[in-house]
Amino acid sequence: MLELINILRCQKLVHSPVSQLIRYFHKEPIPVAWKKPGIGWTKLNFDGSCKGKSGKASIGGVLRNHNAEFLLGYAESIGQANSTIAELLALRRGLELVLENGWNNDIWFEGDAKTLVEIIVQKRQVRCMEVRKHINHINEILSGFNNCIVSHIYREGNRAADKFAQMGHHLNEPTIWRDIPPHEVLDIMHEDAQGKIAHRRKGL
Repeated sequence: MLELINILRCQKLVHSPVSQLIRYFHKEPIPVAWKKPGIGWTKLNFDGSCKGKSGKASIGGVLRNHNAEFLLGYAESIGQANSTIAELLALRRGLELVLENGWNNDIWFEGDAKTLVEIIVQKRQVRCMEVRKHINHINEILSGFNNCIVSHIYREGNRAADKFAQMGHHLNEPTIWRDIPPHEVLDIMHEDAQGKIAHRRKGL
């Protein structure tokens, strides 16, 4: 009887990882789509990109109106930086461009760095001095807007900003596009405007 119990235990140990894998693949995926801002609102999607081994980073972002029409895009290489700094600088640069263009009413800021968004929205304290410096500057700018939203979206809904950030790796100087987007993002812009839904597996 003891041998039978031990065999059953071994079977459970062997099958457990398989069962977990089956449960993982049967998890219902999360639908993700870029959303247009409300009428009269302007939306900024931002992103930072960091190359693993080299540590070279870049930033990018895109501004669109309530019709999903392109207003402005930006991208630049920022040298050596980690992903957190890259995300912060992407948002900071986007904020500066929003102010420069007078879009300081009804602004929606959206990025795929969930922890960063939570730090800003919940006004959390951070230990790193460099991160704290950037966050303080961002919060100072945000306080000057009449009406703004800061939110997180999964990367599947932030593809346009990601594309601009990727383009930044190949630029020799900061670049801004106005009114007409670069051809590299046209397909993504069209899919976003049409409300294309991507499916993200839970746990990713």
